[in-house]
Amino acid sequence: MTRLCGRALVGLLAISLAFSGCNREKAASTSGAPRVAFVMKTLNHPFFLDMQRGAQEAAKAAGVDLVVQAAEREIDVEKQMQIIENLLQTAIKVLIVTPSGSREIASAIAKANRAGVLVVVVDTRVDPKAIADNNLKIESFIGSDNYEGGRMAGDYLAKIAGGTARIAVLEGIPGHETGDSRLRGFRDAIQPHAGMTVVASQPANWERDQGFTVFQNMLQAHADIDALFACSDLMALGAVEAIAAAGRTNRIRVVGFDALDDARKAIAAGTMAGSVAQSPRDMGRIAVESAAKLLHGESVPADQKVPLSLVTKAQ
Repeated sequence: MTRLCGRALVGLLAISLAFSGCNREKAASTSGAPRVAFVMKTLNHPFFLDMQRGAQEAAKAAGVDLVVQAAEREIDVEKQMQIIENLLQTAIKVLIVTPSGSREIASAIAKANRAGVLVVVVDTRVDPKAIADNNLKIESFIGSDNYEGGRMAGDYLAKIAGGTARIAVLEGIPGHETGDSRLRGFRDAIQPHAGMTVVASQPANWERDQGFTVFQNMLQAHADIDALFACSDLMALGAVEAIAAAGRTNRIRVVGFDALDDARKAIAAGTMAGSVAQSPRDMGRIAVESAAKLLHGESVPADQKVPLSLVTKAQ
């Protein structure tokens, strides 16, 4: 008798929990605020934390239910795809994404298109061939001109080096549009200067610890390196640590990209020469404002540029 009552109690409890779960889901879906998902590359990076702040401020002002998710590591393309697929099951109306892979993201965007979810891309462009091959519909791209940023870095390094330098380059993720564009811009900028020679160029995958390790190896292989362009500040800051460990502080000109707070401090201290500043907070804000407009049936520009600037000790 006691065993039977226990089983009945467990059954009633399970039914009760299931019912309350359904009610919670119903409440979430009928709250009135349209749900927008913002899937970033990572939230373990000051750049994307700043972007998140801008997005959340805009969401609050626009009355949007904003969900922000990201993989732990910026290079985890598969995790980002999984996050998007899961979010597409939660009645989101707009997907905002900073692609971890310019080509790989195509299949996730295609699924969003099929589900009738509007797509806004931020920071990293989707590969044009992937867009054409998959017939993707992207409402707007918000970001900096990474090629122009690379040119700014190259022009500045050539200027402070007097047109002559033995240069090392820390690249981003191979095949990743953001890093590839910065690298092309940098190389095009230094190309007219016969004395500006790239002696080593390797990926450090956007990470500080890899910036340290890769640049340490470069210094051992090329003792004459006297300049460095890093496609992101985290890699540049790792390289600054490797320079200090080698006892060569202030003897290698370092130019980075993103103008993070730690990079600005390094520039003020003289351990970095400069960095190209983006506006991640503005990117996040504009992305959510664009999503809100799309939800109201308004059109938004297909391409929305966020300005760049060069940060140096003198500026």
